[in-house]
Amino acid sequence: MAFKKLEIIEPILKAVAAEGYTIPTPIQQQAIPLVLQRKDLLGCAQTGTGKTAAFAIPILQILHEQKPMAPGIKVLILTPTRELAIQIDESFAAYGKYTGIRHTVIFGGVSQLNQTNALKRGVDVLVATPGRLLDLMTQGYIRLDKLQIFVLDEADRMLDMGFIHDVKKIIAKLPAKRQTLFFSATMPPEIQKLANVLLTHPAKVEVTPPATTVDKIVQSLYHVGKMEKPQLLLHLLQDKAIVTALVFTRTKHGADKVVKILQQHHIRSAAIHGNKSQNARQGALSDFKNGTLRVLVATDIAARGIDIDELTHVINFDMPNIPETYVHRIGRTGRAGNTGIAISFASIEEREELRDIQKLIGKTIPVIHEHPFVMGAMTAAPPPVQRHRQQQAAFKPRRNDFQSQSSGSGNHVRRGYGAQRGGNR
Repeated sequence: MAFKKLEIIEPILKAVAAEGYTIPTPIQQQAIPLVLQRKDLLGCAQTGTGKTAAFAIPILQILHEQKPMAPGIKVLILTPTRELAIQIDESFAAYGKYTGIRHTVIFGGVSQLNQTNALKRGVDVLVATPGRLLDLMTQGYIRLDKLQIFVLDEADRMLDMGFIHDVKKIIAKLPAKRQTLFFSATMPPEIQKLANVLLTHPAKVEVTPPATTVDKIVQSLYHVGKMEKPQLLLHLLQDKAIVTALVFTRTKHGADKVVKILQQHHIRSAAIHGNKSQNARQGALSDFKNGTLRVLVATDIAARGIDIDELTHVINFDMPNIPETYVHRIGRTGRAGNTGIAISFASIEEREELRDIQKLIGKTIPVIHEHPFVMGAMTAAPPPVQRHRQQQAAFKPRRNDFQSQSSGSGNHVRRGYGAQRGGNR
């Protein structure tokens, strides 16, 4: 099915073509007609399915068909992190460039001056994180009495990050008569309860079952000692097939440590985490997207909200302590129908996290048995799988570079829109 068969108006189709997309993803095929019919929508969709375009395209069309419009915010999109908010705003810029729809994004951690100036000029679509939105509402910069459409994106992540009470405060200030679009990768009981309150006779779109991993992501597991993880990472990065790699650590200190070692071995890398300024984080993300950096090291602040079509590899340097986070981390690759590779390092101290992750995803992650830093398996191992391409002669970085690390601490074919385009932790 082509986008033109979804009855999308010409200005948006023109923008779609300019982005190089022709075929909508499954969630776009299902959701766009429902939103255009002004139905409430409950979308259970994991990251990487094309979710942002599934609501951005019909919202832009609804607003464009109302022109000329009276002043006031017509659409509010609430999202948990600044990175995701920025990328959603970029999506509206890309898909709506021929519509004249005004949009802006607000988030914390930066001066509010530019954001309040944009609000004073007038916007139709506002993308926001909860804290800054409540702050500017209290200051009188934002009124939502003209609101027509409310989008709650990544609802389960709002819960994980402790924003659910702020979300409820915002919801209480919305007009009762509105269209609501509710998206969540998983549906724990509290999120289901919130959806029941927010939505009126909603249509439901479920692209993949909750907490499953994208089928096109090839997963593998390396059992490795905690102190040998840096050596294993350097060893794997000898393979030029790893064009780009998003590496996840559990702590901010751990992310900085990994970058220091990579840079010592002349691998272009940078870290993003909650201690970095907004400008530093956006600069590192921009350099990663344009190929200046080969490796981006991140804490889970980046587990959702990074949309990079060409991202080939995700590497879990540390296993996440929340099983669902694994799904969201590896979902940064294999996006919008593309293939991807997810590699995880597991030390003996992480055996419980590994067990919980495999229970959640309903499968045993294939183990790579042959590599220079192998240690005894922590669980019953599955049959050997074909070794990763990069098993070559062992690379010998300095062993003591990471001794202080804390234990806590191919061809690309575009098929549709990425889920998100360009919170603190």
